[in-house]
Amino acid sequence: MAIGCLRIGLDDTDAPGGLCTTWLGAVLASRLETAGVPVRERRLVRLNPNAPFRTRGNAAIAVLAEGDPALAFELACAAVEEFAPLDAPMTNPGVVVADRPLPVACYRSAVTDLCTVGDTVDTLDAAGARYRGYGNGRGLIGAAAAVAAEFPDRTYELLAYREPSRWGRPREVNADSLFRAEAATFPQTWDSVDRENDAVVCVPHTPDPVLFGIRGESPEWVEQARSLVLSEPAAFETCWTTNQGTDAHLVAGLCGALREGRSYAVEGTIADRPTTGPGGHVTVSLAEGDERLRCMAYEPTKGFRTVVRALRPGDRVVVCGSYRHGSLNLEKFAVLELAACATIRPPPCPACGRRTTSAGRDRGWKCRACGGKVREPEVVVEERTIAPGWYEVPPIARRHLARPLCRGPPELPIGLDRGNG
Repeated sequence: MAIGCLRIGLDDTDAPGGLCTTWLGAVLASRLETAGVPVRERRLVRLNPNAPFRTRGNAAIAVLAEGDPALAFELACAAVEEFAPLDAPMTNPGVVVADRPLPVACYRSAVTDLCTVGDTVDTLDAAGARYRGYGNGRGLIGAAAAVAAEFPDRTYELLAYREPSRWGRPREVNADSLFRAEAATFPQTWDSVDRENDAVVCVPHTPDPVLFGIRGESPEWVEQARSLVLSEPAAFETCWTTNQGTDAHLVAGLCGALREGRSYAVEGTIADRPTTGPGGHVTVSLAEGDERLRCMAYEPTKGFRTVVRALRPGDRVVVCGSYRHGSLNLEKFAVLELAACATIRPPPCPACGRRTTSAGRDRGWKCRACGGKVREPEVVVEERTIAPGWYEVPPIARRHLARPLCRGPPELPIGLDRGNG
């Protein structure tokens, strides 16, 4: 990080009743520029989607700027104290300002693992960063991770924010215009709508300041899509650099060696036929040696469950998802090799066409109607409705960090590099 280059991190400034960390980050960026601290980049950093005390979407923000770190810290703390609902029991903001690098491992741990405030404070002290935690200080974890973040793969999201007078009221965004915007820019933008399920995805239903968000490959593409959207007037808009849609949360895992609250890519063999349980949830087991892993496709994944039901014992796959309560909750999977699915049944009688029955061990089959005999069984090969390749949940069920297949085949974690074809 060059002399005078700052990273200002914020996290955990929202609450169920409203506000949004990205809105506060955008306001802070504007105040920094007004105060003579030029802003170079605005980053929206998604963290571990399974963290037990996560905020909605578990997003932190980092503002990259140049100037006086003491002034930046003062402005950031003032913004938090002015806008964040500090009396909300689950809101525990964190502010971090660093003028030299924090270890990238601080970011990687927060996006793939579970972190503690104590370890985060030790990292901040070692780096000489300015920081302030409010409440129990849990927001320091995300703020520090945002400051430390480096994006080998990056995407962008344009967020339009509402006029304060409209907060908490129904949003006025024309659904047809969102479908047209995605049709005109897909696959360079994605997840604004779910065409298969005829649903709008990019408009929140919570009482926070966000009007809608457009995700895509570049600022130019998200701005082009945004220009086609018809809505109530936006108070202002910000284009964020993000790690969304990159699979940054996935690490290589092994059946029998997964830890609660982490997200994995695991290779194995389907152990049995999928089953559908109460509520329409689909269960299928993955095997590797003597180990078994229960994989789940829940009802909100809609048509994805049909693809999971098409798996058969012996199929070789890579499954990706979050490990919670003993199950891997599927986000996507790749079929590497299909098993030959054949069943043997009594053959028809060649004389009368009726189905034969066993004549005894190693004695073939006999027709009880006419006495006809057959030596060989009938082999029925199942016509598979699935082919090698990748399959994913629909946009309405996709997590922020999960990489959509429209961005190309996933780049699997180091240690698990199969299935990219």
